[in-house]
Amino acid sequence: MQSQDVAPRPAPSSGAVVDVEQAEAALVEHYPRLVRLAYLMLPPGLGRNRRVLTAHALTQRALPRGRAAGDASVIPAQQSGDGDGDPGYAFVRLQVVRTALEAGLPLRRRAWPRRSQLPPVLPQVWGLRLFPRSGGADELALDQRLSALSGPARAAYVLRGLEKLADAPLRRVLTAAGVEDPAAALREASGVEARDALLDSPGFDPCSLQARPTDLMRRRRHTKAALAATAALAVCGALLALPGDGWGPDGAAAPSYARNPAAEAALDPARLERVAPTAWKSSARTDFSVWPARGGLVGDGALLRRALAVWARPGESVQVSATPGTPSGAPPGPPQLLYAGDVDQARVVLLYDGLRIARYAEPKDGTGGAALDFARVDGAGRAEASAVVLGRADGNVRYLTAPWVTGAAERDLLKPSAGAMDLALSADGSTSPLAGPPRTGTCTSWNVLQVEDASGTRLLTDLGELVPARLTTGRPTAPREAAGAQGLREWAPFACSLGSMRSGGVRTVNTWQYARQPLPDGSGPAAWVCTRADTWRGGGTRALAQFRTPGGTYGAVVAKAGDSPACGSRDPHVLAGVLWKSGAGAWYLLAAGDKDTASVEATGGVRGSATGPLLVVRARQGARAELEGTLTNGRDVTGLR
Repeated sequence: MQSQDVAPRPAPSSGAVVDVEQAEAALVEHYPRLVRLAYLMLPPGLGRNRRVLTAHALTQRALPRGRAAGDASVIPAQQSGDGDGDPGYAFVRLQVVRTALEAGLPLRRRAWPRRSQLPPVLPQVWGLRLFPRSGGADELALDQRLSALSGPARAAYVLRGLEKLADAPLRRVLTAAGVEDPAAALREASGVEARDALLDSPGFDPCSLQARPTDLMRRRRHTKAALAATAALAVCGALLALPGDGWGPDGAAAPSYARNPAAEAALDPARLERVAPTAWKSSARTDFSVWPARGGLVGDGALLRRALAVWARPGESVQVSATPGTPSGAPPGPPQLLYAGDVDQARVVLLYDGLRIARYAEPKDGTGGAALDFARVDGAGRAEASAVVLGRADGNVRYLTAPWVTGAAERDLLKPSAGAMDLALSADGSTSPLAGPPRTGTCTSWNVLQVEDASGTRLLTDLGELVPARLTTGRPTAPREAAGAQGLREWAPFACSLGSMRSGGVRTVNTWQYARQPLPDGSGPAAWVCTRADTWRGGGTRALAQFRTPGGTYGAVVAKAGDSPACGSRDPHVLAGVLWKSGAGAWYLLAAGDKDTASVEATGGVRGSATGPLLVVRARQGARAELEGTLTNGRDVTGLR
C-alpha cells in the first residue's frame, strides 16, 4: 500500500487548552466512535484481528500525559463532527488520527519503529481471534476501495464520512495530524464514491465483535511442567514455520496445531465425495446430494486443499459470511464437491456437507482477498436445489444450475408481459451472467432467474446469498410456481418489496391476494396482498401486507410482522388496515381480512366494526387504530402492524 509520509505534528497557530480530565471524559463518552475511526483509518493489510486490537490500543493511548493546567495540551479548534465544541473530544480524535496514520507507515531499516507501528502490548486476548461482524458485498467493496488509498486519503474519506467535516476544518485536522499535503489527500479521497451510510455498518464496528478459537487442542493439554515445555517448543516451531506474504500450503487458512485423524481426513482433497454425473437420474432424491462434481478445476488438488483448509480454519484476512442460523465451523467429515472452476476473475470451489453449502473464492492472481460464504440448505427439494450463485461482478450474477435443469432465462419481474431472455448454459451447467436486482436507488426493474426442467418452470431471485429464493403465488396452504402468466401478473406490482428481504436466509417468498375491497369513493376495487418470506432455519420469517389502489403501478407496504405464523401454511389468515385519502380529500380507515374472516373491529383513534372481512370507517388524518378480527371458526386474529 502506498502511503504519504507523516511529518512531526506542527504546533497550531491557535487552539484551546484541555486537561486530562476533559480528554478522559470525551474519550469515555465517544469511545465506540473513536475506535471505529481508528479501525477504518488503519491499513487493511494488518488483518482484521490486529486492526481491532490496534484500534483499541491507539484510542486508549490518546489521553494527554500532563494533569496540571501548565502541562495541558494545546489543540486546534474544531467546527463539526460528534462532540462539536468539545475541545476534549477534538484532542483525542486528533491523537487517534495521528497515530493511525503513523501505524500505516512502512518500517525503516535505519530508524526505530514508532510505538503505533508495533503490535499493541495491550489490549491482548489469548486463545481467541476477534473481528467485526461480516458485512455484505457493499461493505467488502468499500473496504477494498479504502485499502487502495494512501493513509492520509483514507483518513480524509473517513473523517468526511463519519465526522461530517467540511473541507476547510478537515484540512486543519490533517495538517495538525502531520499530513504534508492535505489537499492531495482530499483529492484522492474524493475519487472514491461517497458511501457514508456504510461507514456506520456493523461490518466496521470494532466494538461489536465475533470471536473464534485459535488452538483448542493445544490448550487442552495438561499443564504439567514437562508437557508445558513440549507445548512451548511446538508453538515456537510453528511460528517460525508460518508463511510470509505468499501463499502457504493451505493458502489463506490459519496455521494448524491439531493432529486429529478425523479432522485431517476432512481436509484431504483425495477423500472429497464426488457423485457420478448421472446419479440424479436414478436417485430417489433430487437435491444437492446428487449434484455431480463439475468445473474445469475439479482436478486441482492444491486449490481444493486450500478451500478445505480455509473452511476448517479461516485466516484473519479471509472474509467470512454466513446466512442467519448457519454454523460456520469445519465440516464433520469429507464434504461433497459440487464445483471447482474459474468464474470471472476468481477461482471458485463449492462444497456441500449435507447441511450447508460453502463457497470458497480466491483471486486468480495475488495472495489476498479470499472469501468464504456459507448457506444453510438442509431439507432442500428439487425446486430449492435448482441453482447456486457462482459469483457476482459489476452488478451481474452468474449461477450454477442443477444437472436436471434443461434451460435458463432472465426475466424482469416488473414487466410480466415481456418475454424471457434465454441464457446460455455451459457444459458444466453455469449460466451466462444476468443483471442482478437493484441494491440501491430507484427500483425500476427486478431481474430473476427462470429455470426449466422436466417438472416445470420456476422463478428464483437473488437476495444477496448463495442460494436464490424460490418465488411462488397463491394461498399459503397450496402455493404454486410464479412462472405462469397469472403468477407473473400477481408479482409485478410487489416485486420491489423483495429488497427488504435481503440477507435473511430466505428460502421461499409467496405473494397472495387475499382480498379485494371496493373503495368508498366509487373509484374501483383495491387489492390487498400478503407477501411472506420463509427461511431455511424456520425462524426469522417476514410477512408484509400490501395495498394497491385501482390503476396503481406498485403496491404499498402498510403493515408487517416478523416471526409470525400469519399468512403462512400454519396460519393462512391475515388482517391489515390503512388510512386512505379519497380523491375528494376525505380520510378513511380501510381494513381487510381473508375470506375466512367473519367480522372486523377497529378501536383506539378510529372506532367501528363490520360483519365480514371488509371494514370502511371515516377517520382523521394521522389517526391510529387497533384492529381485531374474528374468524368463522370463532378464533380471534390481530391486525398486522
